[in-house]
Amino acid sequence: MTGLQTMLAIKSGDLPPPPIAELIGFDLVEVEEGRAVFALDPAERHYNPLGTVHGGIAATLLDSAMGCAVHTTVPEDAGYTTLELKVNYVRPITESTGGIVATGSVLHRGRTVATAEGRLEDENGRLLAHATCTCLIM
Repeated sequence: MTGLQTMLAIKSGDLPPPPIAELIGFDLVEVEEGRAVFALDPAERHYNPLGTVHGGIAATLLDSAMGCAVHTTVPEDAGYTTLELKVNYVRPITESTGGIVATGSVLHRGRTVATAEGRLEDENGRLLAHATCTCLIM
């Protein structure tokens, strides 16, 4: 399958979600070529010792959204890996934030390198974090 076909199969339930999605509790809610959207309901189990959602959870959602956006552009028998990830945290996230959504979009897709951007927002569209990544196409 192509990357897009794989992502569509995960979204439809024809393929299982990756283990990290089950571990953290996020879902693929939208996917099209060059774009992927994941959703998560923050819970206390995501908290760091300071009582907010750990930054690694936000980074994982953004990395997943951006990486899967890139994945939708790869042909059969090709893959990708994240080479670089940059995250900017804008607001704290807690259980009371409500559902959060990470949207990843491809900015550039070359033969061996792709770049993408991501936004993590609450249900009201308030920006919580934003990111960029560089991926190697293999």
